[in-house]
Amino acid sequence: MSVIEEIKQQAQVEQAKQQRAYQVLQNEKSMPVKMWTNGVVVDDNSKKQLLQTAQMPFIYKWMAVMPDVHFGLGATIGSVIPTKGAIIPAAVGVDIGCGMMATRTNLTASDLPDNLHALRTELERLIPHGMTKRGRDKGSWETPPEMVDQAWAGLVADFELICAKHPRLKNTNNRKQLGTLGTGNHFVEICLDEHDHVWIMLHSGSRGVGNAIGNHFIELARKDMQKHFINLPNKDLAYLVEGTEHFDDYWFAVGWAQRFAMMNREIMMQAAIKALATIIPKPLNAKLEAVNCHHNYVQKEQHYGEEVMVTRKGAVSAKLGQYGIIPGSMGAKSFIVRGLGNQESFCSCSHGAGRVMSRAEAKRRFTVEDQIAQTEGVECRKDAAVIDEIPSAYKPIEDVMKAQQDLVEVVYTLRQVVCVKG
Repeated sequence: MSVIEEIKQQAQVEQAKQQRAYQVLQNEKSMPVKMWTNGVVVDDNSKKQLLQTAQMPFIYKWMAVMPDVHFGLGATIGSVIPTKGAIIPAAVGVDIGCGMMATRTNLTASDLPDNLHALRTELERLIPHGMTKRGRDKGSWETPPEMVDQAWAGLVADFELICAKHPRLKNTNNRKQLGTLGTGNHFVEICLDEHDHVWIMLHSGSRGVGNAIGNHFIELARKDMQKHFINLPNKDLAYLVEGTEHFDDYWFAVGWAQRFAMMNREIMMQAAIKALATIIPKPLNAKLEAVNCHHNYVQKEQHYGEEVMVTRKGAVSAKLGQYGIIPGSMGAKSFIVRGLGNQESFCSCSHGAGRVMSRAEAKRRFTVEDQIAQTEGVECRKDAAVIDEIPSAYKPIEDVMKAQQDLVEVVYTLRQVVCVKG
């Protein structure tokens, strides 16, 4: 082989490496699993769960896995699961429509007060959130405000149709949780970008009613499997077959829950804008740029010339030019991104940093002092109840972003200055 031919071959190898930014996981029973996890640790339990999901006979072409991947119920969080002819309710999950919203304002860092405690308090006052010490839900309205009633008026008719066939869903905490924040990793934040512009960013989903819908149809799917003597690699992979009554009911209900989640974030955003306007006297414009995106959901999309149901469990749509949000943990960077339309990922990207340990393990391993140190400079809760959200419980967001450079490009880099946790 001549020197010129060797150089050409090496160039082709390097080009192939650049084009293939993923690893492939597969066994003799499964479809391929393409993993954008270079430089990111993936535990063995997650790999096992991915291969179990990839065994399902209705997977379309392959699964795509994002760098924030970690073990979850039914399917691994950070999974993109394209299917034809069936859907797995537990893969969509019970926090249906969970996602992010961010809005850039006309304010800058210099407009913020030196002490941000009053701003956090006002956000907490205007947005129902959290639990009491005895575990009672505080994340509900006693009397919903007018904007909640107006939003519910656009949702109630379809909800009544769902309840007519599935009456156990009627008594869920629905209208009173519209416009409220969940617990766990849900949050409302005030952030600054690299130009010191002030952003409002929040994370929430379909709350109690979405949880009830998810669990109800997961149970129905399991019963369908038992009825038809279908053996599964994991009982949480129970599925609904397209064209059946349960499938049609689920598709209608999950679409409704995703609309609820989208509206939930919009109402909270209005409340957060009101909190900023109350604390800061400067005229406020909060409509400069806005993004509202799900990261736990299912929808029909066109891929490789066919209509496919794409379940994103902890993943964001990243079509060419489409904006998305990838948050870090408390005290870490977050990113407003623009999709690169990578077809092999089914036009997807990660939904965050991804946990490296359970909440119980984080509470065993870290102290309040650790939490205080790791959230220095952020006005937020620093107590034992939020240790499970400490930054060290998550993967380094820089590694996650590096692993998906061919999926998205960063438009803005944000850092929190105020964080409200449920």
